[in-house]
Amino acid sequence: MTSNRLQSFLQDNIADLKERGLYNEIDPLEGANGPTVEIDGKQMINLSSNNYLGLATDDRLKKAAKEAVDSHGAGAGAVRTINGTLDLHLELEKKLAEFKGTEAVISYQSGFNANIAAIPAVMDKHDAILSDALNHASIIDGCRQSKAKIIAFNHSDMDDLREKAREAVESGAYNKIMVVTDGVFSMDGDIAKLPEIVGIAEEFDLITYVDDAHGSGVLGKGAGTVKHFGLQDKVDFQMGTLSKAIGVIGGYVAGKSELIDWLKVRSRPFLFSTAVSPADAAASTKAVEILMTSSDLNEKLWANSDYLKSGLKQLGFDTGSSETPITPCIIGDEKATQAFSKRLNEEGIYAKAIVFPTVPQGKGRVRNMPTAAHTQAMLDEALTAYEKIGKELEII
Repeated sequence: MTSNRLQSFLQDNIADLKERGLYNEIDPLEGANGPTVEIDGKQMINLSSNNYLGLATDDRLKKAAKEAVDSHGAGAGAVRTINGTLDLHLELEKKLAEFKGTEAVISYQSGFNANIAAIPAVMDKHDAILSDALNHASIIDGCRQSKAKIIAFNHSDMDDLREKAREAVESGAYNKIMVVTDGVFSMDGDIAKLPEIVGIAEEFDLITYVDDAHGSGVLGKGAGTVKHFGLQDKVDFQMGTLSKAIGVIGGYVAGKSELIDWLKVRSRPFLFSTAVSPADAAASTKAVEILMTSSDLNEKLWANSDYLKSGLKQLGFDTGSSETPITPCIIGDEKATQAFSKRLNEEGIYAKAIVFPTVPQGKGRVRNMPTAAHTQAMLDEALTAYEKIGKELEII
């Protein structure tokens, strides 16, 4: 028997979300997530994927995945600490450590898992975490699970961070203090001020944690935000995902060997969740090898990003403070944002509306993600649609 209270709760709240333009419609793809996608039988130019380098559909990765299934099976069969650690997982971790310039790496089932694994494994109720106000939800959840005191500092405000670090240290209330930030902020596309953050961390002996989900494969000639600033020896935790620029699935933390050893015996997703499949591990390793031997995809990504962003700005759209391929067109009102995205779809451009709670209320935007796989003709078609709809809806 279904609970009447549950039914009432669900019906009322779903109706409320729809009324306020906050209900997210899921559009299943009928095929691969490439530069174009098919939805409901319609081909559209895809500007909503995190597949920055086009590797999700790369033949080299597909070949590696198929060979791994043949040699190692469809699944890992167990958690890493029992007998789910395959030689493929070790090869991936070794290659990632080389790529990130650290002593060692531990891999997880997702980037989200990496954050909720690593932060609580080191921080506890006797500690404090200084967290950027715009950090990703997985960072927030990892901080909450640690039970440490969470002290938010204003987004990329180094004066606020320094003051709050000083207060936390001088209070004498905490055993350890960590500062955690995204490397690239996923909704606005701006880059963390890592040199300043590291300087403050050294001043107050803070643990440093960088979530580089949107920086790996993008900045630092592909090696990420930390490498972009040459700070590999200054950051304690480099967290990354294998589901965006790498094009597969999984997450990891890179750092000193002692840190990685500790995470292997104390991080709960590593201890209690089955390892990623052989295909995922092998394909991810192949992607990292590609990035380590060629900058072609990275250069194409940036060329396409610059072209689209410049075109949108010339049309009069507000792309915010983005410094990366993440290219928001900030509309503001949630209903207007949803309407804009719907019209883009009708014109053959798939670009999702992003509204509260993913971004603050009144900051709705259509988030564009150009990739290395897009052609200039595709981007021109997208710009033509943006100009048409922007004028039609009186956005520009």
